[in-house]
Amino acid sequence: MKMIMTYHITQEQKDMTVERYLLDQGYSRGLIRHLRNTENGLTIDGKLVYTTHRLECGETLTALLKDEESSRHIVPTPMPLHIVYEDEHLLVINKDAGVPIHPSQGNFEHTLANGVAHYFKEKGESFVYRAINRLDRDTTGLLILAKNPLSACLLSDMVKRRDIHRRYLAIVCGKLPESGIIDKPIKRVEGSTIERCADQTGEAARTHYKRLYYDPVTGHSLTGLRLETGRTHQIRVHLKSIGFPLPGDFLYHPDYRYIKRQALHSFRLDFYHPIKRVPLSFEAPLPKDMQFIGVTSTEGLWDSDF
Repeated sequence: MKMIMTYHITQEQKDMTVERYLLDQGYSRGLIRHLRNTENGLTIDGKLVYTTHRLECGETLTALLKDEESSRHIVPTPMPLHIVYEDEHLLVINKDAGVPIHPSQGNFEHTLANGVAHYFKEKGESFVYRAINRLDRDTTGLLILAKNPLSACLLSDMVKRRDIHRRYLAIVCGKLPESGIIDKPIKRVEGSTIERCADQTGEAARTHYKRLYYDPVTGHSLTGLRLETGRTHQIRVHLKSIGFPLPGDFLYHPDYRYIKRQALHSFRLDFYHPIKRVPLSFEAPLPKDMQFIGVTSTEGLWDSDF
């Protein structure tokens, strides 16, 4: 996959070095080094340029972003992909339950990475797999993939600055209070490689929640969630810690009467496009296996200001 970025230098950028200019545009130092080592990676008016070059008003700087080879060791595997949005810079996908994000020991062919590799192979395009946000294998919903190294740099920085706003839907056991904030540090359980717990010696973690609906028949609440931090298993651990675990959670509450996986869904993403700087907003409907609570749509339940 190849992408050419073009920049027209103005009076304000005069005398900046190429490197300084690219850093200000969100390029990482690693990406700038890659461009230096790429044939015609950096040019001005069609001529090769060094990153120490001082820019002149009226010059046109181009950066050639090129992935000549697809990600190695990712086997293309056909699978349904629910693409919510795609352009030359990014993909937004609504992930199914039971689909890991990355290949791992014992599972090299049935992950989202394999499905995406097959998608681009069918299009005849090379593609390096760059997942920006993470979801557990059994968590459904929206996630972002970067299609070139620049969008990956910019989106990763946006994650660090918390400029990508994520909203989740969960079903919890019991009648959750109307709203609140869970402010409890989280750490790894001693002796476990995956399990976490709320503990004052852990890393800071804050979760905002709001009860959207309570079903007295099943005794479960549909809950909207907003995270200030992104700790591993944060939602699952925090809700369990206040006495409202997620049903179907094999690790923290293995009650499979109503659902066979943790009842958690990445419902909404709001962020600015990393290149075009226009606002983007996406929603993924409540999955069928979470509709046992008697709700099929969140329309009228979700407060957009939450």
